[in-house]
Amino acid sequence: MGAAFKRFCARYCCCCCCAEEEEEEDEKRPILGNETLEYFNREAQKRRDQETNLWSEPGDPSHSERDDDRVLHNLLQKRAKTRTGSTGYRRLSVDIEAMRDFRREVRDKWKMLLENLGFMAEAESLLTVSAGASLDRMRNAPRSRALLQTLASETSIFSSKEPPPERYLFILDRLIYLDAADDFVAKARRFYPPKDSDEEEEGSGLSINLPLLLARLGQGRGEDDEVDGEEGSGRDQDDD
Repeated sequence: MGAAFKRFCARYCCCCCCAEEEEEEDEKRPILGNETLEYFNREAQKRRDQETNLWSEPGDPSHSERDDDRVLHNLLQKRAKTRTGSTGYRRLSVDIEAMRDFRREVRDKWKMLLENLGFMAEAESLLTVSAGASLDRMRNAPRSRALLQTLASETSIFSSKEPPPERYLFILDRLIYLDAADDFVAKARRFYPPKDSDEEEEGSGLSINLPLLLARLGQGRGEDDEVDGEEGSGRDQDDD
């Protein structure tokens, strides 16, 4: 009886069994392949790195051509060699986050203006500039540079006396292509008019004194390491 039942199942039920096995395999098989997942992970990591550091000069692989880029780069390098949890490590972290917050503040101003122009869904994409961006690929480089200087001199969108970051050249180039650059500058003049000298002296809570930071970095390189392994303190030797 048992042998006959097995023969019956083998003859008439094999298709059903195979179908059930195939369905189980399909359920276990991931929707996205490993290569696709790796690609998305790499892209997500690029976005996180870009958002974390916000380098001013996208085409500079060393991230140290501009003073503010060099300061942030050196702070990151010094913190990487400092004992985690030490006083120096915590001070460096505060300085690094202060510089990142300052750069995010500028980016948030641009995002608000773009959204005010109607680019609600496109603002993030328009503001994304990868480290591989090249000036040679820009469609309207001269006009973009002229508009960037206008924003730097006739608005307070950058809140800094330093030259405006070149990363925003690429964003302006995109806006020129979309025929929205002039409207963007007009909005910037309206929402962020130039500050007078008294307001500039008071500054923002995120304002950065780059000459002082550079001097402290130079001082930090000339001093001996601390006994506890800290290679520098954020506000005593390096600042952001």
